Amino acid sequence: MSRSIAPKPDDDYLALGRLIDQNTFAREKHQIAFGDNKFDFMQDKDGALVVSEVKKSSRAERSAMLQLAHYLYALRKDGIEAKGVLHFPTEKKKVDVILTDQLTAELESIYSAILTLTAKETPPLSKWSKYCSKCAYAEYCWS
Repeated sequence: MSRSIAPKPDDDYLALGRLIDQNTFAREKHQIAFGDNKFDFMQDKDGALVVSEVKKSSRAERSAMLQLAHYLYALRKDGIEAKGVLHFPTEKKKVDVILTDQLTAELESIYSAILTLTAKETPPLSKWSKYCSKCAYAEYCWS
């Protein structure tokens, strides 16, 4: 993203994710823009703002939680307190996400590491991981 590289637009996994997002929680307005972020949808639950992200599976639950925590962090920086919920509709599972001090510190550490990485002239050497086979950016690393 720091180099304006976009994922492969016709990636099957991205298309499946978009389809699940569009067809789940159909009564909600989807793709709410806030700064550089896009939330899947937002709700007012008992006077509290709840930001929701819909994912096709919990396989990458940790990264999905960090993504949602980033959204909550961005809102907090603008003076808006919110809670988060990850939805995994194909698994009938949901996970609440609260932006704690510990999670905030972890995000700030990640932001610092990202800035260090993007400041480099060349990317690090490619290293295969279990996520590579389904990554929409894989052709950039392995071509």
